[in-house]
Amino acid sequence: MILPVPDIEAAASFYARLLGVPGSRVSSGRHYFDCAGTILACYDAPADGDPDQVGPNPQYVYFSVGDLDAAHERAREAGSRELTDIEVRPWGERSFYARDPFENPICFVDSQTLFTGNRDTTPRTP
Repeated sequence: MILPVPDIEAAASFYARLLGVPGSRVSSGRHYFDCAGTILACYDAPADGDPDQVGPNPQYVYFSVGDLDAAHERAREAGSRELTDIEVRPWGERSFYARDPFENPICFVDSQTLFTGNRDTTPRTP
């Protein structure tokens, strides 16, 4: 997952605090974080040699975590913008929403309540 950022140093620092892992600088404009097998790539286009800056993602990036309360505290401490309270959503997920300092929308979901659209409540007949 690519997250466009205008400052790779600030992004690496923010996401290291938010995710609780340092990640790895892979080029002058890319810093990668391994999120349980999915790579979150902070990408600063000009720092990576590309001619044009890329704006923030229009859609939320979702993270599933085992300790949502700790993730919320890290989000607050890291300086997330528009940080909501933790709530249980109508579809059963316990989560919170925020924006990173670069205006990318993010969401953290309690892994115990993660809804993937596969919950089937239809009665089964033998």
